[in-house]
Amino acid sequence: MKIVIAPDSFKESMTALEAATAIERGFKKVLPNEDYLKVPMADGGEGTVQSIIDATGGSFKTEIVKGPLGKEVKAQYGIAGDGKVAVIEMAAASGLDKVPPKDRNPLKTTTYGFGQLLHSALDEGVEEIILGIGGSATNDGGAGMIVSLGGKLLDKEGENIIPTGEGLAKLQYIDTASMHPLIKDVQFRVACDVDNPLTGPNGASYIYGPQKGGDMRTIKQLDANLVHFAEVVKKQMKIDIDSPPGAGAAGGLGAGLLGFLEAKLQRGGDLLVEILGLEEKLKGASLLITGEGSINHQTVFGKTPIAVSHVGKKLNIPTIALAGSLNEGYEAIYREGIEAAFSIIPQLSSLQVTLSKGKDNLERLATDIATLIKIAKELWNKQI
Repeated sequence: MKIVIAPDSFKESMTALEAATAIERGFKKVLPNEDYLKVPMADGGEGTVQSIIDATGGSFKTEIVKGPLGKEVKAQYGIAGDGKVAVIEMAAASGLDKVPPKDRNPLKTTTYGFGQLLHSALDEGVEEIILGIGGSATNDGGAGMIVSLGGKLLDKEGENIIPTGEGLAKLQYIDTASMHPLIKDVQFRVACDVDNPLTGPNGASYIYGPQKGGDMRTIKQLDANLVHFAEVVKKQMKIDIDSPPGAGAAGGLGAGLLGFLEAKLQRGGDLLVEILGLEEKLKGASLLITGEGSINHQTVFGKTPIAVSHVGKKLNIPTIALAGSLNEGYEAIYREGIEAAFSIIPQLSSLQVTLSKGKDNLERLATDIATLIKIAKELWNKQI
């Protein structure tokens, strides 16, 4: 029997590969002679770079770049094993975790450092760049990224604006002539699970600005500046970056990627399923196991367990999900191809203890499930 193990990471407890390994260990205690295949997964969020490196035998590349407030930070991105694909999480350079809570102000933050990672990846000569854009501290519409890639954003005097959400108010001219020459030769694919437009009540500023430290006055200013940015882009570049679904992702970075890099936005889980070739790896499988740290009512909106289960359902392979916790509304996953779901937590404990015991608890649960499968097989054989 071929068993494919394709979980996401369990946040703050184990990587996707560590989770897959724990599940495999648990199963092998009871079913040692089956054919196991581990496929570490992700959905474009935290852990995406690690999963693709683990799945392809790739490597990390480290750069010193500007953080959201301009202070230098150390950031990593990944190069897949074949050297043709780079994987970048924008939060590695421009994430909210890079800004202390007391300093959070989306008027002042920039995606410049994220652009520096893109620049480095382009210099590596890759053919495709996969981008995860969750967890941003920014609301600059990708202005910092554009400038770090060689674009010029100028005021009415022809001087460079400060590429922040605040600085966009002074934008009058855009010059893309000096942007990185390899941009046109590379395919950019973005893991994006939101469909917000750039501006308006459902746009980047109003929906995501508060969590980045913006009060209502700040949010109104940011939205007005993004409206202005979109108008300048439309007038000078003949491109609508305001209305496309996903333009408002990551403080408007989605808009910048669409307009300046001609990026393609896709559901994160579906994108990673495609990149990692999960459908091909599932051929001949009898069982599919997936999971992540928490499964709830939001899991059905493109998260890894659902993206994985859709492939299993297509191939008529039963799928079970193992989670750190099963929370309110998790039952919705049963409509998406998951046959059964289990929590790995055996007893009430502190969060710190629960996270530290994650691998052991996952392995134990996997052993229990494998035992049930073994019993079912024996009962079936007796009936025959």
